[in-house]
Amino acid sequence: METRANHLWVGAVTLLLLVALAAFVIWIARLNQGAVNEYDIFYKQSVSGLANGSQVSYAGVPVGQVSQISLSTEDPEFVRVRVRVRDEVPILVGTMATIQASFTGVSTIMLDGARRDAPPITCETTACPEGRPVIPPGRGGFGEIVANAPLLLERLATLTEQLNTILGPENQEQIAGILRNSNRLTNDLAAASPQLESTLAELETTLREAGEALDAFEQATLTTDQLLNEEGPALAEELRGTLNSANKAALSLSATLEDARPAARALRETTLPAAEATLRDLRTTSRSLRAITERLETEGASSLLSSRPLPDYEP
Repeated sequence: METRANHLWVGAVTLLLLVALAAFVIWIARLNQGAVNEYDIFYKQSVSGLANGSQVSYAGVPVGQVSQISLSTEDPEFVRVRVRVRDEVPILVGTMATIQASFTGVSTIMLDGARRDAPPITCETTACPEGRPVIPPGRGGFGEIVANAPLLLERLATLTEQLNTILGPENQEQIAGILRNSNRLTNDLAAASPQLESTLAELETTLREAGEALDAFEQATLTTDQLLNEEGPALAEELRGTLNSANKAALSLSATLEDARPAARALRETTLPAAEATLRDLRTTSRSLRAITERLETEGASSLLSSRPLPDYEP
């Protein structure tokens, strides 16, 4: 009996020691975890993928975890997610909480958007409907798509209406005509392919000949350049001599003209008027001789010796 009682006492003491050890381990774990702050996030969307213990990260750095998920007591349309975040993490006004989904189906909460020099989120700076400061939710991923769904549907309806207008009976006939013309053009191009090939061949030949002509011109340019470099100085010297001779000839001609200027003046002022008077006298004499000749031919030589008879006068 005594042995059995001793075994009970030993078992009870051992059990108490194990419980104390577990409590000590839990206390040590919490002590290593440090102080934490709790915040509430109210989502008006599905939070599938989140669970107690889901990770909470700040700009990609793990800073806490989800501690509780439940419906809001004030408004059941919202889901309250309570998170625990380490005390040293600056949860400032402007911070938003976005549900980040993954291909594995496990979601996390991403905190970001804090503004510098903003006050921390507390019950003094924000509302605390259920005893904890509230971090406003952010829209990301599926939430953003749901928020923009009306606008997307409106644009889709507008696009559908425009497509119906474009593909109406009248436009369908025009589109059919365009397709027929395109088909005809394609057939014409296919029929003209041999001519196009010959034209391209001729163009290739022309381009080759043009290239050869350019090469010949370049060669001629090089030859001309070489000729100018070799014989240019001699040609320039000869040209310089020719220009000097021409300049001397021009000077001589100018001097000759200066010397001939008095004779030309005398010719213009004296000789030419006298010659002009002589020509007038000669012209007058010529007219007199012509008159005498005509008289000799018509009246004879006696007309020169006798005067013309006066006409008879009858009173």
